Amino acid sequence: MTETIQLLRAHRSIRKFKDTPIPDEHLEEIALAAQAASTSSNIQAYSVVAVRNPERKMTLAELAGNQKHIEQSPLFLVWLADLNKVQTAIHLHEDTELQQNTELFLLATVDATLAAQNAAIAAESLGYGTVYIGGIRNNPQAVSEILELPPLVYPVFGLSIGVPDQEPDLRPRLPLQAFLHEEVYQQEEVVAGIKKYDETMRAYYASRAGGESDTQWSLELIRRFNGGKLREHLHPYLVSRGFDLK
Repeated sequence: MTETIQLLRAHRSIRKFKDTPIPDEHLEEIALAAQAASTSSNIQAYSVVAVRNPERKMTLAELAGNQKHIEQSPLFLVWLADLNKVQTAIHLHEDTELQQNTELFLLATVDATLAAQNAAIAAESLGYGTVYIGGIRNNPQAVSEILELPPLVYPVFGLSIGVPDQEPDLRPRLPLQAFLHEEVYQQEEVVAGIKKYDETMRAYYASRAGGESDTQWSLELIRRFNGGKLREHLHPYLVSRGFDLK
């Protein structure tokens, strides 16, 4: 196993950080690693806002569901799908609007995600811990105003970075049979893999709760997703930002 694979497989979400600042040179290394990620047709339709101001982090933490680790981390990166950059480049040569559709929206979102994962790996290679914050989409309009985002830009997620102040256990993942398919998708292997994983996670949940929990991964999915659709405000928000999702 290579050092890179060891680093990847040792990933854990860190939600407690030491009060240790991240030097500018490390932020620059992380940003340059992010820019080295693959990007569709070299459009580079992503940006990132580095937030270190305590008051701004506190506000973002509240908007993301009172997630204190945003406030406590010395560096919070907000990853953006950025079609404004593409529109701006076009306007350097002609006064025409960017021709949009859902595919272009997805390209920008995927670009931002690939860049963010490179950044997370780079940060962890420097000894930092990380955790992604999807809750940044809880109140995207307020986040857009705080970060002064122009039209055609939206926050995909956040990434807290800092020196870890905890050592959580590795969370088990689904067995390969429910993830890796040879040649064609194999539904029967998915079912078998989920059943096996449910037993693994039953033991994991119980160990974390001191034996007081008796649940499974599939049951947790029911609790999470059968109580209503998630973040239904996102579609009207994205339309209001100028994205054409057709």
